[in-house]
Formats: sequence, C-alpha cells, structure tokens
Amino acid sequence: MPFIEESDLLELHKDIDKAQIINERLLDQIKIKNKELKKSKIQRNLLAGITGLFLIGSLAITSFTAGLSSSNDFDNRNLLVSIDSLEAHKARIDNLRQQNEELSLVKEFYLAKNFLEKEKIYSVQIKSFVDNNVTLASEALTNTLFVKTNPFYSYSLGNFETLQEAQLFRKQLVDLGFDDAFVASYREGKRLQIEDPN
Repeated sequence: MPFIEESDLLELHKDIDKAQIINERLLDQIKIKNKELKKSKIQRNLLAGITGLFLIGSLAITSFTAGLSSSNDFDNRNLLVSIDSLEAHKARIDNLRQQNEELSLVKEFYLAKNFLEKEKIYSVQIKSFVDNNVTLASEALTNTLFVKTNPFYSYSLGNFETLQEAQLFRKQLVDLGFDDAFVASYREGKRLQIEDPN
C-alpha cells in the first residue's frame, strides 16, 4: 500500500470539504431552481387555467349576447320594417290624397261643363276656321269653347253667366288686338245667337 503524508491528507480533506460545500451550495441552488420552476409551473398552469376560463367565459358571453342580439336584431328588423312600412303607407296615403284632389278637380270640371252645357252662357268668339284641325282647341281647357257653326268651326274664350261680363271681356280682347271679337250665347254646346256688342 502506498504511503500518504499527513499534509497531503489534510489537503485532501480540505479539498473534500470544499467539494462538499460546493456540492451543498449546488444542491441548494438546484433546490431553489426547482422551487422557482415549480412556482413558475404553478403560475403558468394557474395563468393558463384563468386564461382558459376567461376565454370560455368570453365565448359563453359572446354566444349569449349574439343570441340576444340576433333576437334583438329580429325585433329591430321588425321594428324597422314596421317603420319603413308605416312610411310607405303614409306616402301611399299622401299619394292617394293627391290623386283624390286631382280627381275632385276633374269631377268639378265635368260637373261645371255639364252645367254650362245645360244653362245659357255667354262667350266671346275670337276666330272661325274652315277646317277642324286647330291646335288651339282642347277639351282640357276650361273657359274655352270650340263649336261647329255651319260651315265653320268657331273658337270662343270665357264662360260667363251674364251678358255684361262677356261684353266687358270682349272690350279687353279688342284692346289686345282681337278687333273681330264678338259675344255669342250658347246652350248645350250650340250657339244660340250673336249678342249686341255694347
């Protein structure tokens, strides 16, 4: 067996003690690192769990509110459709009211025309034509008469109840340049006679 000197043995013990101290420190550091790893693993798992719960909760809330909003959207759409249909009905009513007013005017025109045809009226004849192709004549014009007086077609302006009104209108037309204008009386769309120009 080999021989070891005491000084070498002491040095060897010191190296062993140092190695044990280093070993213990390393073990302590490993323990600390393990604890930190466990802590971080727990924190990570906890964070992952909280994140998962948050995501699940968010999805649940989102799907719940989506269900509510889709039913609300349905209600809102029904409400919007109702409002739109109310506006459409209002516009339709306004349109029908306007058409009714126009038809009322047309009805009044034809009632007046029927009345004029039955009653004796006075009108101022301004022109006579040989042919019935005058573009001035129109059934839509009130206060105008276009009458066939053999062999001519006569064009008269104004429908007056009294001879005096017709004579005053004739004077105004003469002042405008219709020198040949004269007053005639009509009944049922036919000329009765030419009236006195006074």
